[in-house]
Amino acid sequence: MESYRNVSEFILLGLSYGHNLQIFCFVVFLLCYIILLAGNFLILISVQCSPLYNQPMYYFLIHLSSIDICYTCTVTPKFIGDLLLERKTISYGSCLLQVFSMHFFGGVEIFILTVMAYDRYVAICKPLHYMIIMNRTRCNLLVFATWIGAAVHAFPIFIIAFNLPFCGPNEIDHYFCDIFPLLQLACTDTRISAILILAFAGIISLGVFVVLSLSYGIILFTLRNQSAEGKRKALSTCGSHITVVIFCFGPIIFIYLRPPTTFPEDKILALFYTIITPMFNPLIYTLRNTEMKNTLRKVWCQTLLSKESHN
Repeated sequence: MESYRNVSEFILLGLSYGHNLQIFCFVVFLLCYIILLAGNFLILISVQCSPLYNQPMYYFLIHLSSIDICYTCTVTPKFIGDLLLERKTISYGSCLLQVFSMHFFGGVEIFILTVMAYDRYVAICKPLHYMIIMNRTRCNLLVFATWIGAAVHAFPIFIIAFNLPFCGPNEIDHYFCDIFPLLQLACTDTRISAILILAFAGIISLGVFVVLSLSYGIILFTLRNQSAEGKRKALSTCGSHITVVIFCFGPIIFIYLRPPTTFPEDKILALFYTIITPMFNPLIYTLRNTEMKNTLRKVWCQTLLSKESHN
């Protein structure tokens, strides 16, 4: 345990840009974070205040929005604040907490996306039995399963990080604590740890991505027999989901499905799954979804009208 006490904090190198550019990044990412929170809270409130809450697709969507908020809160506020600081530090305990929370909430997100793909598969391939198969009890069990799956994914990675000895350099070439940069700072042989991380992060992400791709392949194959209107509606909802999956899984697979090395490009790619994708999720699911747009108009127009009549 003595080796752990040699490093009480880590220095985050951040994006490693000049001061003026970091000020510009602060303004841009603060705006992105505000849009992210506003968009996801808008979906949460709108769906819960409308009949859409009883539909499995939107029930899963509000869980996705909730996880996006929790997921980004683990990294983004500190990252934005650090852009104004000359010396960016994080304590040892906060660093480990960041590793766990990132992988836990990230795991919930990728499993929720898988559940949403299953929901679309049932809706399109078995429409007559949809409400029987996707009843509320099963929906609750599926959501619970995503949390269990995320815990199975995150706890081993946290245990690996917790057991790493740090007795030398403490500079992390990233804007948040992640497992691969920590492996490079550890003063021990980390080859076995790297293999375990590859199994718990890279292979799981790739496996889920393959499952999602196969499910949408089956959906597209099934659509060939449907009418033009049915194809249009199905492709509209599936198109939104496929867009989110590509934005989310592309950078994750690139970063975690490889040996434990870090590249300068990793920080740019990490922006996709820590800020950009959670910010675009509400826009993708609302702008491409007629039901969501109608619900937003109905809920918020009624709210404004009731306030005006009250006044």
